Amino acid sequence: MREAVIVEAIRTPIGRRKGALADVHPVDLSAHVLNTLLERTGVEPDDVDDVVWGCVTQLGDQSGNVGRFAVLAAGWPESIPGVTVNRACGSSHQAIEFAAMGVMSGRYDFAIAGGVESMTRVPLGATRAVGEPYGPAMIARYGGPMFDQGPAAERMARKWSLSRTHLDEFALSSHAKAARATDSGAFDSQVISVPAAPELRTDEGIRRDSSTEKLAGLKPAFADDGVVTAGNSSQISDGAAALAITTPERAAQLGLPPLARLHTSVVVGDDPTLVLSAPIPATAKVLERSGIPLADIGAYEVNEAFAPVPLAWLAETGADPAKLNPLGGAIAVGHPLGASGAILMTRMINHMRDNGIRYGLQAICEAGGTANATIVELLQ
Repeated sequence: MREAVIVEAIRTPIGRRKGALADVHPVDLSAHVLNTLLERTGVEPDDVDDVVWGCVTQLGDQSGNVGRFAVLAAGWPESIPGVTVNRACGSSHQAIEFAAMGVMSGRYDFAIAGGVESMTRVPLGATRAVGEPYGPAMIARYGGPMFDQGPAAERMARKWSLSRTHLDEFALSSHAKAARATDSGAFDSQVISVPAAPELRTDEGIRRDSSTEKLAGLKPAFADDGVVTAGNSSQISDGAAALAITTPERAAQLGLPPLARLHTSVVVGDDPTLVLSAPIPATAKVLERSGIPLADIGAYEVNEAFAPVPLAWLAETGADPAKLNPLGGAIAVGHPLGASGAILMTRMINHMRDNGIRYGLQAICEAGGTANATIVELLQ
């Protein structure tokens, strides 16, 4: 079977809800990322076999087929297809895996994977207004509608004995790491400007003035006696990201040095009432399938949907905390749902290249109790 390699990865700065990207239509934002990716690679649109694009809340400005509409908005030939994927928060992670599968199988020679979400223009949970997503049979199976992520984060905190102080300290660390990474230029090569929001140069959500005292003053978000707050949860955000995926042979023909090889990928299901715990079994499965021991992984990206998610993952895997989300995470920079998997991968492979790290592992929790996990291998 052929190999799949990443030859370029870029992202927009992540905008706060109602922030700098609020007036940018998600299709236009996606089109800009697509065109910038081709400019970076020197590849012509006709060389792209498909665009696989993640987007979660497919309503209003994100209804229809955002992936296809982005291709057309980019001005590419009408012969270039595009498809939109929804695996909840892991949508663009899944888009990467689907694109890699297409390359490895021979269906594609060159594909683009990525995603977008404008949570300003299409609010979180907007689709709930038009129906019941679970259905009576699923609710009957689990004894009630216990699938919302906020209360599930509280259940995770209780199960893994995670205190409010523990969660807040993790959140504060995320902001500090993201600020250091920004100031050091760690994101400079991957973050692209957005002409419609020229003032936005860096991720908009980082709180440099945060403190344990400020975080401790926030009220619990999901239970009066809870430990999960807005301060130790991911931010509601806008953004987009894209990666170019091809074979080593096609990369050589195009004169593109591969950044990383997509080594092993899995997707798993777990307890849907915990919702957010599936990165734990996904990590176990991807390590077993790859044959790579945990100790050989030099960087982990575990999406910070809520602080209990990476903290429970650490407790169960025994991984080195210093290798976890080394540039901060969604608590600090934001979580534009459909784009987050591609943003995480872009951040991770650039960090691996900058620090000579051979293997990186990414895992992301998803609504419904599923998770994607992928190991990539540095090639530069």
